Amino acid sequence: MATGLTVSRILHAGYVFECEGTRIAFDTIFENPFSRNCHAFPDVRFDQARIREQRFDAVFISHFHDDHCSLESLDLLARDTPLYIYCIFDELFEMVRRLGFTDVHPLRLNEAVTVGPFAVTPREAMDADVDSMFQVRAAGLNVLNVVDSWIDDGTLAQLVREGPWDMVLWPFQTMRELEVLAPSRAAAAPPELPQEWIDQLQALAPRYVVPSSCQFVQEPWSWYNRAFFPITYAQFTREVGEALPAAQVVRLNPGVSVRLDGAGLHPAKPLDWIAPVGAQDVDYAYEGNAAPPHTSEIARLLAGDGAVLTDAQQERVLEYCRSGLLHKYGDVEAASDYFDRPRIWQLTLYDHAGAATQFRYLLDGASATTAAPDAGPLGWTTEIPAVKLYAALELGESLTSMYMRINDTVFDADTERDLEDADVVDDPLVRCLFSDTFGAYQAAQLRRLGR
Repeated sequence: MATGLTVSRILHAGYVFECEGTRIAFDTIFENPFSRNCHAFPDVRFDQARIREQRFDAVFISHFHDDHCSLESLDLLARDTPLYIYCIFDELFEMVRRLGFTDVHPLRLNEAVTVGPFAVTPREAMDADVDSMFQVRAAGLNVLNVVDSWIDDGTLAQLVREGPWDMVLWPFQTMRELEVLAPSRAAAAPPELPQEWIDQLQALAPRYVVPSSCQFVQEPWSWYNRAFFPITYAQFTREVGEALPAAQVVRLNPGVSVRLDGAGLHPAKPLDWIAPVGAQDVDYAYEGNAAPPHTSEIARLLAGDGAVLTDAQQERVLEYCRSGLLHKYGDVEAASDYFDRPRIWQLTLYDHAGAATQFRYLLDGASATTAAPDAGPLGWTTEIPAVKLYAALELGESLTSMYMRINDTVFDADTERDLEDADVVDDPLVRCLFSDTFGAYQAAQLRRLGR
């Protein structure tokens, strides 16, 4: 048996670690696309029959987001697999148990879990209510899986003390999740890696750095593919290599495995249940916010992919806009004070043919009421394909893939001045759909799985 630690990439932030015959996995996503329309980049195919044959001594999940915790992926695993999940919400543990898992444990920060030769310790991420990262020790080696979190100064100091580090799995994309919601108001991404990343990697001083997480693109026609991901693999390799000349940057595509030991890094047998499709050493191309298509065109493109609502589904969306949204609005608050004064909000839906249906609301404090077309100057606008609003309501789709367009117009001078201090996530539809909702994606999965 080979000595050392074998590290295999699944997808996104998912990995399999093997040492001395013990196998553990992290953030097990066995779907392509995952999160409904995040397509593996590079493209791969999962052999679900082979995955059902796999046995893991433990699975660790860093947080509840659907690109890290998917019940449809977990459904492929043996129900006696020990699951260790970092989540402050009891509802997620209940959902996993409803799926049939019998050995489910909450993770506690800085408390190690021992599985055979492995000691896995969750470490605190910047948003401790959501994320965690993992320190993995085995065979005298020390690996940090940052997942897709940010590291604050206190945790960085702790991690430096935990060194030396043999390998760091580093989330290499500064995803433009919010900027693409309001492209006419967003600046292009900086042309270099955040200096904070460089400083932190230099402080950790690992032997190997793996560009990790964010290994996906949207539909082939999507403008997000040139606006969402500012950093290429080549750029990451170049800048990190220049800043850490003693380290080696190693790209791990889905299915690829390496064996890490004290002497270095060696090729290992790939995962035989992940099949590469087409070119694998592909790279991102960022063009800023260049020429985003109108939301009506996006709605037509989605329809061309088969995303067309039935009459009943369309009525579900319209009824939400006529009534459900008005009742929901009072339950959610804005983070900024932009909506402390009355505002006229215009919501525009686009159907599969690109035809628009508009709603206007008067937002006044905690109340939302319908407003006439001449009620006053607009203070906020939101556009969305109707099929995506339905997906958020019934299928648990997340904001990342909604193709929502916010404030893509020019308002009067006073409103424009006030908007300088507003936050894009104060959008009324965003708040009504996501502000106080937990586990919508997983709940929709349970319905699809009949649980």
